[in-house]
Amino acid sequence: MAFGWIDEQAAARRRAGLVRTLRPRPADSPLLDLASNDYLGLARHPEVVEGAAAAARTWGGGATGSRLVTGTTELHGELERELADFCGFEAALVFSSGYAANLAAVTALAPHGSLIVSDAGNHASLIDGCRLARGTTQVVAHADPDAVRKALGTHDGPAVAVSDTVFSVDGDAAPLAGLAGACREHGAGLVVDDAHGLGVLGDGGRGAPYAAGLAGADDVVVTVTLSKSLGSQGGAVLGPARVVEHLVNAARTFIFDTGLAPASAGAALAALRLLGREPERAARAREVATGLHARLTAAGLEAVRPDAAVVSVRAPSPEEAVQWAADCRAAGLFVGCFRPPSVPDGISRLRLTARADLSEEQIERAVRVIGETRP
Repeated sequence: MAFGWIDEQAAARRRAGLVRTLRPRPADSPLLDLASNDYLGLARHPEVVEGAAAAARTWGGGATGSRLVTGTTELHGELERELADFCGFEAALVFSSGYAANLAAVTALAPHGSLIVSDAGNHASLIDGCRLARGTTQVVAHADPDAVRKALGTHDGPAVAVSDTVFSVDGDAAPLAGLAGACREHGAGLVVDDAHGLGVLGDGGRGAPYAAGLAGADDVVVTVTLSKSLGSQGGAVLGPARVVEHLVNAARTFIFDTGLAPASAGAALAALRLLGREPERAARAREVATGLHARLTAAGLEAVRPDAAVVSVRAPSPEEAVQWAADCRAAGLFVGCFRPPSVPDGISRLRLTARADLSEEQIERAVRVIGETRP
């Protein structure tokens, strides 16, 4: 029977307690949200919503084509210029998603004969980029510049090291200065995904590479998403102008994908300008994350110290993590639940995201619910 193997896999997932389900949320959810990646609380900000609406009124509901045909509007160019300037890079290129941006950066910068050195904790989009690239991938220990240095020392041709700046599972930050140093010793490039750093780390939220002194470097390429701190949708690659020009000509997820919808570009641009005027939002997101961690550990929970806005709370097992998250929802709190195979270390956890717009009362309420529902 066609696709008969799907039933076998579904049964295996049920036995392992790993079935995923969609839960459509209402427009006005009563739950306190510590699950989304809306770190700065901008997804519903009036200026961001109006930025999306104004762009849709001006340019229509869709981009109408790929970026190289009809999918590039003046608004896309404006967003790219301001995003590059804000983050301290020479140029930027906007994609329909952060996932597409990561696929583009890795595949286009790792041709046949090259070496990709990939952190063991990297996001799935970077991993998929490594799988699709024509270069050879070597996975190295998590957040270990010496392991990167050793891997690069085994190769003579072109090479890049690939890493998240802030890892999405535990919220720990990569040692960017050490990674850059290891790459420079071997003439390799550094490609980093700042999805969880933009808007949270660096001066006024300019990102982890900016904080590490790597912004604008000719051997560093950064990918970002517009769907987290900027409360919109889409992604971008930042770097030297010659790298961006290369992506325009070589990146398949740019050439063959429909351009980012104007409404998303308008929302992201409005959010970026708002962050420029209100840089304290970045510091507040970090403050909320630190406060969450302090209260959770004081309550006797095993929480990982956050380097940005993600706070991870360990759970005893996959089944108990799922039940814990469900019990939190029943008590009015929405939290993330990460479990195998989504987590490479096999440790299940609740994943909490700090938001700059959370009040002290909401933080206390969240900690109370998590403590009261613990397995």
